[in-house]
Amino acid sequence: MTTSDYIAQLPEDRQPLVQQMLELFREHLPEGFEETISYGMIGFVVPKSLYPAGYHSDPSLPLPFIAIAAQKHFTALYHMGIYARQDLCDWFTHEYQQLQLGKLDMGKSCIRFKKPEKVPWKLLEELAGKMTVEDWISLYEEKIKR
Repeated sequence: MTTSDYIAQLPEDRQPLVQQMLELFREHLPEGFEETISYGMIGFVVPKSLYPAGYHSDPSLPLPFIAIAAQKHFTALYHMGIYARQDLCDWFTHEYQQLQLGKLDMGKSCIRFKKPEKVPWKLLEELAGKMTVEDWISLYEEKIKR
């Protein structure tokens, strides 16, 4: 399955938001991340060519970084950097609150968007550029203590 296939199988009203989010990360993520389908979602990963060790829970898989998924009642953005780096989470939370878009619906790494008009596009662009592949690998290794 490709990312285009993933989007095509969504209900028509859900497709534009997922497509726009995909395009945002395609454009604003630093070089080195690879677009894929991972865990049944659109993903951006560190390819095995850059990080042969892969993901610790399944070393045959590349190291995940970001995922986008259309769930039943919302679109989810999973950002592993927000989960692993408290200062990045604090920054995002603070900046989101400044936009006065309502309550931030967020779990440990999952940001849920129920209404397309409430997606902070400029903030997501900035978030996308906050961590390079090298930064993510270093942080990942620090957190799992390989």
